[in-house]
Amino acid sequence: MWIIAFAMKRPITVVAAVLSIVLISVMAITSMKRDIFPDLKIPAIYVIQGYGGMSPEQIEGYITSTYELYFLYVPGIEHIESKTIQNLCLMKVYFHPDTDMASAMAAIVAMCNRATSLMPKGTYNPFVLRFDPGSLPVGQLVLSSDTKSVKELEDLAYTRIRPMLATVPGAEAPPPFGGNVRSIVISVDADKLRRYNISGDEVIEALNAGNQVLPSGNVRTDDYMRIATVNTDLPDIHQLDYLPIRTGHGPQIFIKDIGVIQDSSDILAGYALFQGKQTVYIPAVKRADASTVSVVDALKQALVRMQAVLPNDVKISYEFDQSKYVREAINDVFHEGLMGTILPGLMILLFLKDFRSTLIVVTTIPISLMSAIVGLWLCGQTFNIQTLSGLALAIGILVDEATVCIENIHSHLAEGAVLHRAVFDACVETMVPRLLAMLSVVAVFVPSFFMTGITRELFIPLSLAVGFAMIASTTLASTLVPILGVWLIKPEHGGEGEEKKPDFIEKVKEKLGGLLKMLMPLRLPIIALYVGVSVALVVFMYGNIGKQLFPDSGSTQFRMRISAPTGMRVEALEKRVLRTLEIVKELAGKENVEKTLGYAGQQPPFFVISSAFLWTSGPHQAVMDVQLKEDSKINMSDFKEKLRQRLSKDIPDTKFSFEPGDLVSQIMNLGSPTPITVQVTGHNIIADKVFAGKILKEMQKIPELRDLQWGQALDYPSVQIDIDRELAGQLGVT
Repeated sequence: MWIIAFAMKRPITVVAAVLSIVLISVMAITSMKRDIFPDLKIPAIYVIQGYGGMSPEQIEGYITSTYELYFLYVPGIEHIESKTIQNLCLMKVYFHPDTDMASAMAAIVAMCNRATSLMPKGTYNPFVLRFDPGSLPVGQLVLSSDTKSVKELEDLAYTRIRPMLATVPGAEAPPPFGGNVRSIVISVDADKLRRYNISGDEVIEALNAGNQVLPSGNVRTDDYMRIATVNTDLPDIHQLDYLPIRTGHGPQIFIKDIGVIQDSSDILAGYALFQGKQTVYIPAVKRADASTVSVVDALKQALVRMQAVLPNDVKISYEFDQSKYVREAINDVFHEGLMGTILPGLMILLFLKDFRSTLIVVTTIPISLMSAIVGLWLCGQTFNIQTLSGLALAIGILVDEATVCIENIHSHLAEGAVLHRAVFDACVETMVPRLLAMLSVVAVFVPSFFMTGITRELFIPLSLAVGFAMIASTTLASTLVPILGVWLIKPEHGGEGEEKKPDFIEKVKEKLGGLLKMLMPLRLPIIALYVGVSVALVVFMYGNIGKQLFPDSGSTQFRMRISAPTGMRVEALEKRVLRTLEIVKELAGKENVEKTLGYAGQQPPFFVISSAFLWTSGPHQAVMDVQLKEDSKINMSDFKEKLRQRLSKDIPDTKFSFEPGDLVSQIMNLGSPTPITVQVTGHNIIADKVFAGKILKEMQKIPELRDLQWGQALDYPSVQIDIDRELAGQLGVT
């Protein structure tokens, strides 16, 4: 009651406070980040270790297991997941929710440094980075050229585009996809080596001795200290031709005598395809705490500068823009909220038939939302689908607070009360019921503060949005509404004995009252029928409606994983990938396929960190992103079913699976390519596989499941080489 009296005594103070909130909210709106989801704060760290040429068994035995044992010294670990394939291992270390991740990161790095000292010679320090499902590519920077080779595009992407991408605010710069590191390759003739009685080690020693990077120091002459430059490293690869391999008695033997030098690239590990043509692309990855919309906008602005540093025959384009899904989601919630504001205002105008009263009610809605935005801003929240949904959800309840006050004011005025007294008494009478109603709504969202993990991070922003809006609405109904009621409402008094002509609403009320009187004798059968139909509908809908955290985003983009027979070379995989693209275009229609981008094979050993953004288990596996046109009107579920049937028929020895292609689905899957994963653990891997096979057969009986496959290849072809150590020692072979 005191707050109402204070507001009516000092209206200018209250209005000034409201205007201050409006101005602060404008600043909050312009500074708050915009994204699809709030920061999920997954307590996990990636550790990625590469070692070129090592088999999965070697990496598992000498590297992965060593890391896992040392990580046990780090406090707060919840569990460790690891994937080991040839050339690399990828470990995901999960921590308990209350762990200080800065300290955990420092401890993990320290244990990595300790563990590498016990690993085989040549083991480099691993890549260590925070894992967050929000750190996903928001698009792809694709380089294309009709004249440049993939090697040249790779060099341009790595040395020119990647450094510029790293300077974009909120963006990360992973290595390019689609090419290998530029390398100087010497193709040695084995027959010539035998003829000259030279071993491969001698060639390597000659290269190391004749091409070194050494500090040259200074030369002091007269009054100057000159910088000395020595040609210990060769600036021209053709000078390597004249590096001596063997000197002394007899003719000298040079590199050119036993091989050919080429400016080439490392051994092919994988390649990228854009629109069916080999190319190079860089994933534009955003930081977990960065705004998707802001990063994409800054990236598009930087495209002009990136194009300027490339040759004229090379074009760079930004493809698979994921920000459009974020913008659409935010705009949809905004429009729904706007409609939720306009429609209640029209209903109030219809029932009260007073524009001034309607204006008071409608005015409190945006001010309540602005107050909630200020509260969210102070709590460090962002504009995302959760906070905006909370604001949209609150709009329907916000109307009630002011509406109750206005209705009661009109009731008091109808009884002949003076305007000031009518406003004060009406607001005081409704204050306690309004407060209880607000607390009842807020109490529904209190349990979200006791949740843990990702559910807490998802629903706390929604709860804060509803709570702040409700508190602001209740406060405004007790402060601003009384002031505006005194200023704007003008009671109309009719003459004595004048009968008021019934309007449309009154006629509807009379008709409804008459209908209810007719139905009252049948109230028990009607209630029973109502309850029965309601229960039947609930049971029917519960059994048929889907159950998931978020609805389908309706994206026209999908990702397909292509798994050829285990161990197939990446060169042979290309034919199957191209055939798959042909089938996609046949079923969808070429005019409906907007763009395709994929990667086939493994990541090069030099770029093992790329496996954190795109995982493939070997040279036999490819991942393809397909974007259909928005106006194609293709049902994605039906289209995927047709693809499954056609692909299994045309390419029977290749397995296909579909993964989330858009940003929303990828975030909700927390980086997992499949929604369901079954893990079988035991002491005998052969027995584990037999048991897992039984589970697989039972799961195949479930009609709703698709793309059931083994998650790891246990039939990878290999060549066993047995060395006779005694004979090798006699021959001096190492």
